[in-house]
Amino acid sequence: MKNIFIDLETYSDIDLQKCGVYKYAESPNFEILLFGYSVDEDAVSIVDLASGESIPNEILIALTDECITKWAFNSQFERVCFSAYLRKNYPQYFKSYSTGDDTVKKYISPKGWKCSMTWAAYMGLPLSLKAVGEVLKLSEQKMDEGKALIKYFSVPCNPTKANGGRMRNLPEHDIQKWNVFKEYNKRDVEVEMLIHEKLHKFPVPNFLWEEYWLDQEINDRGIALDMDVVKNAIKLDEITRTKLETKIKDIANLENPNSVQQMKQWLADNGLMVDSLEKNEVKELLKTAPPKLASVLELRQQLAKSSVKKYQAMNNAVCEDNRARGMFQFYGANRTGRWSGRIIQLQNLPQNHMFDLKQARDLVKCGDVTALEMLYDDLPNTLSQLIRTAFVPRSGYKFIVSDFSAIEARVIAHLAGEKWRADVFQNGGDIYCASASRMFKLPVEKHGINSHLRQKGKIAELALGYGGSVGALKAMGALEMGLADDELQPLVDSWRNANPNIVRLWWDVDRCVKQTVKERISTQIHGIQFIYKSGMLFIEVPSGRRLCYIRPRIGENKFGGESVTYEGIGAAKKWERIESYGPKFVENIVQAVSRDILAFAMRTLSHCFIVGHVHDELIIECPKDVSVDSICKQMGKTPPWMPGLLLRADGYETDFYCKD
Repeated sequence: MKNIFIDLETYSDIDLQKCGVYKYAESPNFEILLFGYSVDEDAVSIVDLASGESIPNEILIALTDECITKWAFNSQFERVCFSAYLRKNYPQYFKSYSTGDDTVKKYISPKGWKCSMTWAAYMGLPLSLKAVGEVLKLSEQKMDEGKALIKYFSVPCNPTKANGGRMRNLPEHDIQKWNVFKEYNKRDVEVEMLIHEKLHKFPVPNFLWEEYWLDQEINDRGIALDMDVVKNAIKLDEITRTKLETKIKDIANLENPNSVQQMKQWLADNGLMVDSLEKNEVKELLKTAPPKLASVLELRQQLAKSSVKKYQAMNNAVCEDNRARGMFQFYGANRTGRWSGRIIQLQNLPQNHMFDLKQARDLVKCGDVTALEMLYDDLPNTLSQLIRTAFVPRSGYKFIVSDFSAIEARVIAHLAGEKWRADVFQNGGDIYCASASRMFKLPVEKHGINSHLRQKGKIAELALGYGGSVGALKAMGALEMGLADDELQPLVDSWRNANPNIVRLWWDVDRCVKQTVKERISTQIHGIQFIYKSGMLFIEVPSGRRLCYIRPRIGENKFGGESVTYEGIGAAKKWERIESYGPKFVENIVQAVSRDILAFAMRTLSHCFIVGHVHDELIIECPKDVSVDSICKQMGKTPPWMPGLLLRADGYETDFYCKD
């Protein structure tokens, strides 16, 4: 026995989408209904556990045998479910991989488990079994009946007279549906095996599976939540929302203050026609609106901010030990391989800028509504800024938060050979000041001479590195920052003139991609390889990882010039043909390399309790005596596959998560 292909159908009274698999499988009412499997690609077997059948002992033993590879589409689900199943029903077969006081003790080691969804993502494919089957045009496809069958058997049902008041459907309640459910379970295993057959020429490199196992360990470990802060924030939001709605009703006499249509109509009736009530539009309206209307708009802005979705997500996901698990999706962004967030979504938490953050947090923790209303005019904004602080280290530990300094700016400078930028990093300089100095040919210091130019350097750095022009500057908020329309194009020209090697990198990559696709040959530039194989374009970055672009071809862009198109998941989350060009490919490459550097740092620090990560930042739960400098030094090590790259990591310690 070398490989087992696995698929489960399960039941739980916990909402899987809202709460995640860790809490789902933790429920006392969780159970495995059907277990479909194939050993070494033999015929699929179905074990009907809901009808009293048993899993063979050799299969139970194999589940924790790291020498036998278990394959599943999104294997985290199967592994966590089997962890709960073995602990409850076959404790003699359960083996934890926890060491010391780690918090992964409830789970089977991820080593020995591989994920077909990760393989699909590595190949630039969608992240659903059905969509992958359709894109690959497999001979067998996922059955469409699945959603209805899962709704019938896998989640609680509403008690009615027709169903005798039951709250759950069992096999005996509809044998015909149950038999179709078993066929559905079998088909999923067959589709997984067909995916393997289709992709066998493009294996995922071993080092990426090691990263996947570390990712699973971090997800298993979870991150602790201060549930006093979470629950009181939800209560405070309810109080605040009610008060804001009442104020708006008193002034505007609206039936539903949350209704965009009613609000627009009221504003129109009072002489103010608006097309949108989006945040930026309202901000502009407030500059000229009459006092009464401005007051209502300000209240509505607070009401719109008065959202506790993050706190509610925390409350949904928290496990019995007050830790949230399963927050990170490995290879969630399949164009770059970056992680994406799940459930609470740490990747898009609001920032905190309050000078008295701890005081505000303490007041929320103890639920002191009176003091909060007295000290803070905008309580919804306060609660928003406190979201990060709900994440805490366990008792006796602290957080060290460490992140890379200007990681993408360093990577693109290294790849392009833009030496002046490397000199800035080497000397510990400020890249925004240095960029402004280079652009305007004047000395610029952050708090000194020509400091007003630093902001222009910053906006240029953030907007223009990947071929952006005037539109990118506007999207980055250049006009709101005080720049005039007629300053924008000269700013673009100045930045490009100051960075000729980066501009050259864009078009070198553009040329190589086009030559590779046209002539179906391999090309190389700046340490990046471009490969055409089996109808796919691969871009191999320095780590050895490859980015995949499916069915590339040469097309024509809106300007009448040549462009490269490929198939992928577009902006609307649909599979479609996407147009790209040199600077966009460079963006993918730089973000992919930056991702690989973070992964290298995670492996370097894998002996620590990593509990979270966001793009270029690690959150580590560690004993009080661990030094920030030691963590930053290890994180800042340059990977062997990118010699000469100048990295720097900065960090701080804290008793709750925040932005320093």
